[in-house]
Amino acid sequence: MADGLRHLLDRMSAAGGRTALIAADGSRTTYEALLARVEHAGRRLEAEAVPHGSSVQLCGDYGPDAVAWLLALWRHQAVVTPVAPTSAEGREEFATIADAEWRIEAARDVLVPLGGRSAHPLLDRLRSEKAPGLVIFTSGTSGAPKGAVHDLRRLLSKFEKPGKDLVTLAFLLFDHIAGIDTLLYALANGSTLVCLPDRSVPAVLDRIARHGVEVLPTAPSFLNLLLLTGGADLHLPSLRIITYGAEMMPQGLLDRVADAFPNAQLIQKYGTSELGALRSRSDGARSRWIRLDGEGASWRVVEGLLEIRATSAMIGYLNAPSPFTPDGWYRTGDLVEVEGDRLRLLGRAGDMINVGGQKVFPAEVEAAIMTLPEVAEVAVHGMPHPMLGAAVCARVRMRDPRLAKAEIRTLLRKGLMGRLEAYKIPQRIEVTEEPLTTERFKQKRG
Repeated sequence: MADGLRHLLDRMSAAGGRTALIAADGSRTTYEALLARVEHAGRRLEAEAVPHGSSVQLCGDYGPDAVAWLLALWRHQAVVTPVAPTSAEGREEFATIADAEWRIEAARDVLVPLGGRSAHPLLDRLRSEKAPGLVIFTSGTSGAPKGAVHDLRRLLSKFEKPGKDLVTLAFLLFDHIAGIDTLLYALANGSTLVCLPDRSVPAVLDRIARHGVEVLPTAPSFLNLLLLTGGADLHLPSLRIITYGAEMMPQGLLDRVADAFPNAQLIQKYGTSELGALRSRSDGARSRWIRLDGEGASWRVVEGLLEIRATSAMIGYLNAPSPFTPDGWYRTGDLVEVEGDRLRLLGRAGDMINVGGQKVFPAEVEAAIMTLPEVAEVAVHGMPHPMLGAAVCARVRMRDPRLAKAEIRTLLRKGLMGRLEAYKIPQRIEVTEEPLTTERFKQKRG
């Protein structure tokens, strides 16, 4: 067994009768009971003759079943591809890319042989070193999803030093690198992880209030929904920390979150499927400047683009060329501003709109539009223009769906005058009543 995993399991054993998980139905599982489930799952793997080092797809969500299977598989030196319910439609494609030999459906406690060969060189590398692994698939917004292969030993190294024991909500997805990071942090510190029946605002508010949740790891899109629909229920005195990431945080939204939760520390997180979740510090509750100062990570900026070298980085993609420079720096594709040892994210280079030679960052336009109180959600993208090459297009969802489209367009254009340069003001405004974020809380651009 890898030393990092043994250390994690030893810490869990020391936690004994403390509550490890509060399931979606409210039932509690102690660390002692969770480890018993891990032992049972391990015996199932042996009984089904699952070879050590196999590539295994694990379908499920946070709860004692899925977590026990995950830990048992890693102890079995397996390379695990978690698949959350929101990603279920892609599981066949993921299984093919990962050469999965087995699929486990955690909720049904079922093991299904898939016939994969686990013959990829990266999987062979982990197997030869008797190292457990993790495959995280990118969202695939710009093409086919890429399978990022992680050596679990690298991911566990950041948890060697004890952290804070805080009741944490399992909001981020089971197949998201930040979600796995949240799980490992909680387990490594003998903390309680509170699971959700779904990721709706009512469910989140109920679980925070009912179980005294202290940490809410989430995304700006959800925080916006929380403020829009939470109403008087936003009195959540137990919350001590709100972390956010995965997409750009508009300054106006950040200010509103800070106003709504004056006693909570707001921390901007940074990470990718390829790098893992890096340690970061925000300058303050209302600041979008961050410091990436965790052990084992360093950064540089090349032509305005952030590059990071981290010990937690993946060992490679299953189905794409390496994104690393020859000397080991990962090209993030994020445009940033730098001030001393601080960074401020501007947006993805691939999202930038070139309007007649002028650069427009969708996040900047979205932030300006979100300052208008009538707007509930917005997503900005570029559209072809015969003279300028590209122009700015905004899709908006209004708080009051009864507003006429002409009225909305006039309201937005007047509201943006003086806030944005003329070339940044959307030439096309599309009105929708559909949500502008996905189930994975990513904006629906384009």
